[in-house]
Amino acid sequence: MTKTDENTTVAIVGGGVAGLALGNFLLRSGIGCTVLEKHSREHVENRQRAGSLDAHGVRVLRDWGLGEVVEGGIGHDSGDVGMPLLIDGEKRLWKQDADDVDGAFCPQQVVVRNLIKVFLRDGGDLRFEAEDVALEGIDTDRPVVRYRDAAGSSKALGCDFVAGSDGYQGVSRTVIPDDALTCHAHEFGYAWLTVMAGVPADPPAVLAVHSRGFAAQITRGPEASRLYLQCPLTDTVDQWPDERVWNELGTRFGEPVAPGPITSKQVVPLRGVVFSPMRHGRLFLLGDAAHLISPMSAEGMSLALHDAETLARAVVRHVEKDDPSLLDSYSDTCLGHTWERQAAAVWMTETMHDSGDASYEGEFRKQVARKNLETMVEPADRVSG
Repeated sequence: MTKTDENTTVAIVGGGVAGLALGNFLLRSGIGCTVLEKHSREHVENRQRAGSLDAHGVRVLRDWGLGEVVEGGIGHDSGDVGMPLLIDGEKRLWKQDADDVDGAFCPQQVVVRNLIKVFLRDGGDLRFEAEDVALEGIDTDRPVVRYRDAAGSSKALGCDFVAGSDGYQGVSRTVIPDDALTCHAHEFGYAWLTVMAGVPADPPAVLAVHSRGFAAQITRGPEASRLYLQCPLTDTVDQWPDERVWNELGTRFGEPVAPGPITSKQVVPLRGVVFSPMRHGRLFLLGDAAHLISPMSAEGMSLALHDAETLARAVVRHVEKDDPSLLDSYSDTCLGHTWERQAAAVWMTETMHDSGDASYEGEFRKQVARKNLETMVEPADRVSG
């Protein structure tokens, strides 16, 4: 038997939304868990990521008594009915149903910061700067997670289950044999220039469809925004000096946009990825470790919460009732939900992008996309001001 320094029920690798949510769910259920995060607390709490939770994601947190986690978010029903859409410079409003107003624009760093605060406040075991993580024995009844702690000491953590929530580039998925894991991927054929800027977003989210391409400005906090500009896959950051970014955003919005300091730029190809299955032995994949969804859907955090809740309920059932049925069905349950959301994300992404710049998919697809887009927005005469 491998010697371990400590033992727990669930070793959670990765302190993002998926891992921290799972940790909080298990802690509230009396299940022992340890979260290992390779970065410092300061880094984790300040890294900028997507900023929206759908109604289901908000309800999941509230159902687990974690409604405070979305404090600091902005409800979709605030302000000017949430998120105006500019079509060739003309302001339109999205049609809304009862679920829409229950979502929240909540920067990921706010969600993560609050999940950390609650987890530590309630006695959770969260270890930052856990480097060189290695998973052993995931095909056995007692896996071991080895890592080097912040002081540089080598540690071995024994557990019943490993939750791999360390993102697309993490180590968890890499321990699954290649012949036991299938990657399904779709490339959309265009990219986003994503820009972090020190300017407020008011309203918290504005999307634009324009003949020059898709554009958006999304809040990332009181004095920060993430800007998005559709561009060819071949574009580089060097082709987008600050002045061009602000001019292009103003063109696609149909009016000048007040510039501000830009702190980072990146060209990100749009794609969807799903790994199957999401379980191998005692290792369970969650969040970006298992799937990437088009950022147009703004569902990355919500998918992560779905995975975390599904695994939490499965572990609780196993521990409390000696019933492994939910663990056995974890992958199928999560993949069913993931593919459902991927289908919606592909439709939304293609509608928003094909209806703008016809140079990517042609005029036929543009006209079809425009008709699809009209089904999602209020008539032009419904917009006031």
